[in-house]
Amino acid sequence: MARRRIGVLALQGDFREHLAVVTRLGPDAVPVRTPEELAGVDALVVPGGESTTIGRLASIYGLMEPLRERLRDGMPALGTCAGMIFLGAATTGPVQPQVGALDVVVERNAFGRQVDSYEAALDVVGWPEPLHAVFIRAPWIQKVGADVEVLATVHDPGADEERAVFVRQDRILATSFHPELTGDTRIHEMLLEVT
Repeated sequence: MARRRIGVLALQGDFREHLAVVTRLGPDAVPVRTPEELAGVDALVVPGGESTTIGRLASIYGLMEPLRERLRDGMPALGTCAGMIFLGAATTGPVQPQVGALDVVVERNAFGRQVDSYEAALDVVGWPEPLHAVFIRAPWIQKVGADVEVLATVHDPGADEERAVFVRQDRILATSFHPELTGDTRIHEMLLEVT
């Protein structure tokens, strides 16, 4: 059986950290910058960074349609922070390039500016132990579609309600936070389980 090849979109952001996590877990981890490289992977991680820049560069490099097609065909994916925005259907702010594979509406920088970044222990559906989450200029999900399962939330004191920060839709996972910045590999392991 061939080794799994997990791609990490390497246009901008903290793709090196994701490559390191995937490598530690065993599969081949490869950077993806072109449609040809995308065609050679079994799953894709879209890292945190700046979502409008990632979207703009993906358009310039001709990745938008090939990526949409691969995701429609069932390729597993993990989007973290800006990656979640990029995979989503819409944002609450200005229109930006998005893949539209994840049926969510995302609010960018929902937690505030860089100085408002923080860490929290999240209760994840089905997990016995909490997940340590690092939020950096993080988005949250304002609205989820019918086929999206919410796996973890945080409390929004301004609206006095829970906001989704970790979701799954079929074989697409997305987080508002940065799992690659902690020693906890469970989210990347989830991606590998569906690959």
